Amino acid sequence: MKNSLYKLLGVFTVLVSLFSCQEDAELNTQVTPVNALYSPENNAYMNLGAQSSAIFEWEAAKAADNGVVLYDVVFDREDGDFSNPLYLLPSDGRGLQRRLTLPFSELNKVAQMAGIQPEGVGKLQWSVQSSKGVNVQPLMDIRTIEVARPAGFPAPDELYLLGSATEVGETLSDAILMKRTSANTFEAYTSLKEGSYHFTSRNSGEPDTFFIDGEKLRADGETEYSGDQKVYRIRVDFSNGTTELAEISKVELWFAPNDVFLTDLPYEAKGTWSISDFPIEFRQEDWGRDERYKFRFTTKDAEGNELEEWFGSTNADNQRPTESTGPAYWYMVPVSNDRWSNSFKFATEVDNAEVDISVIFNAEVSNYTHVVSVD
Repeated sequence: MKNSLYKLLGVFTVLVSLFSCQEDAELNTQVTPVNALYSPENNAYMNLGAQSSAIFEWEAAKAADNGVVLYDVVFDREDGDFSNPLYLLPSDGRGLQRRLTLPFSELNKVAQMAGIQPEGVGKLQWSVQSSKGVNVQPLMDIRTIEVARPAGFPAPDELYLLGSATEVGETLSDAILMKRTSANTFEAYTSLKEGSYHFTSRNSGEPDTFFIDGEKLRADGETEYSGDQKVYRIRVDFSNGTTELAEISKVELWFAPNDVFLTDLPYEAKGTWSISDFPIEFRQEDWGRDERYKFRFTTKDAEGNELEEWFGSTNADNQRPTESTGPAYWYMVPVSNDRWSNSFKFATEVDNAEVDISVIFNAEVSNYTHVVSVD
């Protein structure tokens, strides 16, 4: 009898302990909502083109256990209800402080998510939610800010080109990766034919999309291309939202010893110009046989004016390459039209041989380059 009584008492003690622990756990996750936002004031105006930051501050929430409270700042469109907010991020101090310091460049990304166009003005809603990591409290105070976006967009990590006017068509996974030329700029050498094309920030999922409108970069659309198929250099600058198309009408092999262009290199595809079985003969000089060369691109601007762009070696002078010469020897960089400076030299075995030459300007190579191989 006593044993049964002791067992019942033990069970009762355990149940009381479990109930007490549950109450403590519930108490430890309870916080009050953020009842008041302090700054910025409602409908505050911000020019996001400035080199500055927005400071968001609010009233403290209280935890039932007098412990820490975590804060998240949430943003939504002007007509949004925060059921699916545009953006959420913790306050300063990994969510522990009652303020958020947000660079205008980051706020510009939020404005882009809301559909506010570059150089446009629009409104965003913001609020603050409190929690202990669970039991997120409802939003009690909501304010609006008005933002003026600068020209341009936050630059994506990558940029791709696709569409019916391109070499790859409209399948996202086949999109052409554009070469990143700086923190905010990309370019591609490619052909365009009749159809439409646009840019995407990824080649899978649901990427951000951009298109060319005149010389401006815009979001969410396509550019129509009509006319003959031609080769272009397409440049995109996200910092100021500008674009540039230049037709590449000709790529030529310059042979310095004879002061002549030996041949055009026909465009192949994917930013590559190639010629096969082309005979090369060095020039005999008193001191030996001369083999120096470089390349000239002829471009046309939007008005049809022809311009010359020369590409040669990173070195002012070179030795003939051998089998042990590294790949950097063939890298092509902009150079002057000087007859001799920054010329490459053909390998010895090229003399009086037929060669294949390819000029490669795409994102598949680390640097724009060329290949010379003897048949």
